[in-house]
Amino acid sequence: MKNQLIISPNTVLANSLLNTIDLLRPRIAYLKPKKIVFVVGTQINGAPHLGTNIVQTVAFLLANEVRHKFSIDTSVKFGALDNAPKEIVNDPFSIKPYQRTYFHYFGEQKIHDLIEDFYKVFFNGLSDLTNIEYEVETYTKHQLQQNFRVEFINSLHKINDIKWFISPSNGMAHIRIPCPKCNFAEKHCDQTTLEELSAENAIFKSYCYEHGEYISEISPYTDAYLDLNTIYRNVIKEAISRFDGEILYVMVKGGDWVFGCQLVDWALGGLGYNINQLPMRFFAPQIVVETGAKLSKSLINQGSMEMSGQRNDWILDTSGRVKTDENYIENLIKLVDNLMSDPKHFFRSYSYTEIDRIMEANLVQKRNFKVRTLRIFRKYYQLIANGEKTIEVRVGYSSMKNISTGQYLKFVCQDDECLTVVKRVQEYSSFDELFKNEDCKKINPHLSIEEQTSEIRKIFPNEKEKLGVIAIEIEKISN
Repeated sequence: MKNQLIISPNTVLANSLLNTIDLLRPRIAYLKPKKIVFVVGTQINGAPHLGTNIVQTVAFLLANEVRHKFSIDTSVKFGALDNAPKEIVNDPFSIKPYQRTYFHYFGEQKIHDLIEDFYKVFFNGLSDLTNIEYEVETYTKHQLQQNFRVEFINSLHKINDIKWFISPSNGMAHIRIPCPKCNFAEKHCDQTTLEELSAENAIFKSYCYEHGEYISEISPYTDAYLDLNTIYRNVIKEAISRFDGEILYVMVKGGDWVFGCQLVDWALGGLGYNINQLPMRFFAPQIVVETGAKLSKSLINQGSMEMSGQRNDWILDTSGRVKTDENYIENLIKLVDNLMSDPKHFFRSYSYTEIDRIMEANLVQKRNFKVRTLRIFRKYYQLIANGEKTIEVRVGYSSMKNISTGQYLKFVCQDDECLTVVKRVQEYSSFDELFKNEDCKKINPHLSIEEQTSEIRKIFPNEKEKLGVIAIEIEKISN
């Protein structure tokens, strides 16, 4: 077995793959995208727990490995879901619940501060260690985009075809449009009605328990807040993320989403979309408690769910550990790297105690310096590990251009790793210019310039070479 630290049974999916990222290979081969964006969303309703951090780390490591294996530009997009209910009140007469979102309760600046406090250090650390860039987009900004609203209006024209998929129990689409005076909206939307519908806009009538009826217009050019229930929101998100000939979107989700995505698929089919047009999904391992239930911070804090193993508070709130443990992010990357090392280890669930055990058994040595990780093919890794290769060549992704003299780079190939320090970085316009100015024997002592040029252009085709070429001179150091 490749990794004795983790023992995993076989599964149908794992038995079909040699490597975890092989799940992406068919779609890449079919669509030939120029870029892949890995999208991971999280509710901004409190500090993240361990399961949340693992899903986010999976997104960055997938982006890193896909860039390395397929020579495709990649990035991560973090969807900060600020539409979670922060405040729920009941109409004193009808007892109907009304809710106000985190965005409406706190405001834009406070939401920005929450993201900074809970995620900025963590994402910056992941970005530094994987060389993957990321962007943050709140749901509030997402729902204001023209393509989101156009797709929503299109869906209203086929609402009878999809309503039982987005709301199987009663066929009622949960479309929450907050009251413009108090920002509360009906939780179950049973008094919200579609009054008018055209190709470009929709008029809704809603009811506020305090301010009565109000009319809202939803169009690409209006700013009335549009809050959709989870399934409906994901239908719209995936519809506007369909392949455009350039970018393939991959939705990275927790394992609990496996059961719900069939509803999203059926709704997308009802809207007329073909599966090959739509984004891929990649499900991260689900973290569970001893009973097999998904780890839930809210239920544990309420006392409805117990952690019968040793209680480590950081598992339920990782934000403090991110700030106090300088090796936490690197240890988490190493953990997820172990899970991804074999499909049997990745496509399964783990108890929080097992994850804690694996992390403790695999802690990286504390260092007083930061290390960035670069994945590399076996034959080139061996040359670096042997001290024969002292110049690594990459193309000019923006993350590569951030590498600087004195920085520590860890080259990784499967379970093996080699630590180096950067002695020099030099940029060139092409591989031809690079080989005119660098000693090819320091890049690969066993091949001629012609052989190396041919080989490297197979790894980095012409469109990648146009990004520029970077020579990174390194020196191997002990771990």
